[in-house]
Amino acid sequence: MQQLILDLALPAERYLAWYRGHAERVSMISRDGRRVSLPAHHLRPFLTHQGVYGSFVLQFTDEGKLIKLERLAD
Repeated sequence: MQQLILDLALPAERYLAWYRGHAERVSMISRDGRRVSLPAHHLRPFLTHQGVYGSFVLQFTDEGKLIKLERLAD
């Protein structure tokens, strides 16, 4: 198992592209500089009226399969 820390600032209007079918994935860069492409639906539990903001830990297998995505405490 591996994990990455992600700091995300995704305004609601950008996230709406997923709802409209214009985007399927969200691309971001982890704190250690690795590019991550995540299916947008995994961020839905964290979506507010403002968008998706915060720091998250992404756990995944050595093959790159998502295990868990959770928000870090503020």
